[in-house]
Amino acid sequence: MPATPPDDRRPWSIFLIFLRLGLTSFGGPVAHLGYFRQEFVSRRRWLSEAAYAELIAIAQFMPGAASSKFGMAIGLSQAGYRGALAAWLGFTLPSALLLMAFALGLAGQGDILASGALHGLKIVAAAIVAQAVWGMARSLCPDTRRRVLMLGAAAVALLVPGAVGQLAVIIGAGLVGVAVLDTKAQTLADALPVAISRRAGALWLALFALLLVGLPLLAHVADSPLLSLFEVFYRTGALVFGGGHVMLPLLQAELVPNGWLGNDLFLAGYGATQAVPGPLFTFAAFLGTAIAGVLGGLLCLVAIFAPSFLLLVGVLPFWARLRTRAHLQAALAGVNAGVVGLLLATLYQPVGTSAVGSLLDFALVLLALVALMAGKLPPWLVVVTGALIGWLVL
Repeated sequence: MPATPPDDRRPWSIFLIFLRLGLTSFGGPVAHLGYFRQEFVSRRRWLSEAAYAELIAIAQFMPGAASSKFGMAIGLSQAGYRGALAAWLGFTLPSALLLMAFALGLAGQGDILASGALHGLKIVAAAIVAQAVWGMARSLCPDTRRRVLMLGAAAVALLVPGAVGQLAVIIGAGLVGVAVLDTKAQTLADALPVAISRRAGALWLALFALLLVGLPLLAHVADSPLLSLFEVFYRTGALVFGGGHVMLPLLQAELVPNGWLGNDLFLAGYGATQAVPGPLFTFAAFLGTAIAGVLGGLLCLVAIFAPSFLLLVGVLPFWARLRTRAHLQAALAGVNAGVVGLLLATLYQPVGTSAVGSLLDFALVLLALVALMAGKLPPWLVVVTGALIGWLVL
């Protein structure tokens, strides 16, 4: 394969490039960004190193799926809105289809929910969440103030369970960040290769806000289960900072207590999501399919990614000015610490309390954690092994 492949930037070619990445990109958002750098900076040279770093900053600045926003931005820069859609479809479809098939398989064999294999998936899910908490705490809570903020957020989330408590944590953490965290304003290293007018950006942001506010009202008035489901996943996609693992507490608080699906099935799907390539946000495809079939899976998939697209194309025209504001960076630092606290609370309840019911369960969680962190084994291998051990032993 040549070092620099043919420079075809049409939407169909972008789709095929991202389809290959969607089939092979294991390891989560950080690993995905490494794959993207190799493909678009080193190999194809579509982006400079400075533009690549700037797109990472944009993806982390906003809520939503970080690696998917990055891919959409690349598609947008090369072929406009059609390029963004092509990049998202290519990167998302492989894992989404696999998880929808898994959900349909579970629906066709209801007795499998009591098997040890699904309990093994829950145990691996606990280890993966613990690894995420540890890694995110080290990078996002490097000082005492942010560690205290993280612990306070976890306490609030446990004392006030549900979506209200989690929204309070996110907003409160941002306000605390502005009040007590010190950050330095940054300047742009290079102009981004994306051109969107400020007028268009403002319209996209207005649509994002309109849906965020209007969907709950519309779902209440219409009394439609599918519309209510769409609203839950759209709101989750609009509030998730810090990567795909953070959607776990938000979705669990909305779906399980309200009877959309059981906690065992929820955690089994989350464990299975670690075994497929592509973005973690395709967990929505599993959940939607488990709740409402194929239509529900497609609906939830679009809903959870829609805020990422709307915010990306809305913020890009204003990014140069936003990036230089220290207060916004302080708020983001606070929010990041808060979402680590949310994930820490979720590690205890419901992930830990549901997965660990005996000393053997606890030992298997530790074993999976060692395999992930010390052994550096790929998550998909740990997931498959956990399901097999659960099937044979538990």
